[in-house]
Amino acid sequence: MSTPSPSSSPVPLPAPRPPDPIKAIPVRHPGRWVAIGVIALLVAMFLHLLLTNSAFQWQFMFSNMFTPPVLRGLWGTVSITVCSMIIGVVLGILVAVARLSENPILRGTSWAYTWFFRAVPRLVLLAVLGNLGILWPRLEFGVPFDRWIGGLFGIENATWRVGGVETRALLSGFVVGILGLALSEAAYMAEIVRAGMLSVDPGQQEAATALGMSRFQALRRVVLPQAMRVIIPPTGNETIAMLKDTSLLIVVPVTTELFFQLDAIGKRTFQIFPMYVAAILWYLFLVSLLLIGQYFLERHFGRGYGRAGQAKLKLKGLAAEHGGEPM
Repeated sequence: MSTPSPSSSPVPLPAPRPPDPIKAIPVRHPGRWVAIGVIALLVAMFLHLLLTNSAFQWQFMFSNMFTPPVLRGLWGTVSITVCSMIIGVVLGILVAVARLSENPILRGTSWAYTWFFRAVPRLVLLAVLGNLGILWPRLEFGVPFDRWIGGLFGIENATWRVGGVETRALLSGFVVGILGLALSEAAYMAEIVRAGMLSVDPGQQEAATALGMSRFQALRRVVLPQAMRVIIPPTGNETIAMLKDTSLLIVVPVTTELFFQLDAIGKRTFQIFPMYVAAILWYLFLVSLLLIGQYFLERHFGRGYGRAGQAKLKLKGLAAEHGGEPM
């Protein structure tokens, strides 16, 4: 057996072959293109309806939706919404605090309040409040069952009452509208606030109490600020619902309201449909403004929460720990 000679040169290896380029084939989405085609067709049909159907009466509608009575109705709608929400939120917070109280009478009373006003539809509630004059033509303060008690002591027609006012003079359409919407809204806001307060760790209030805060101070300075993150989004929805529900005041009626004015113009000119379309456009405009405000409120009270917020808090803590400027 012969051995290879050490002087012989090694055989060179062939150069490595470059890899073939990857032929990537994009994933096809035929369903997506079908959906785009269907949506484009529906949009084209809707635009055709808007531009070719003479029933919209665009010129008539735009010439009447900015008249002084309609603008006064617009201001009335905004005023009623703001007043009703302020009263509803304040009363809702009080009812929620009473619902979480350790006092059984407060808990029972707040539960009965929320049960009643959540059960009665707003349209029915407004109709009842608008006709309170049938039940009480005159509102007076005095001793309950005065005539019956007087009869027990032989006094006929005993009227132990102090002052009073005619119901129609006190409860105008505007006042009834705000009162009905606010009382109903307070019941819903009470449940929203209660849910927000329950979302806060009970240890937060215990820590505040250990620091010497009273129950009211702990509620105002510790619990409610943390609960606002949970309360704000549903409160925004309630505000939008309240704005739309002002159209229910047509049953009271409240003449300084947007839908009442547009409906009156439509019935007076026999052009009801264009005025209803004008009402839709006004409500779309107002709700868009509310959505912008809700976005900034949520961003304000949501600081420090979520992944981005937690990351910012960590960065601030690290910067403060190392003596840097907080970002």
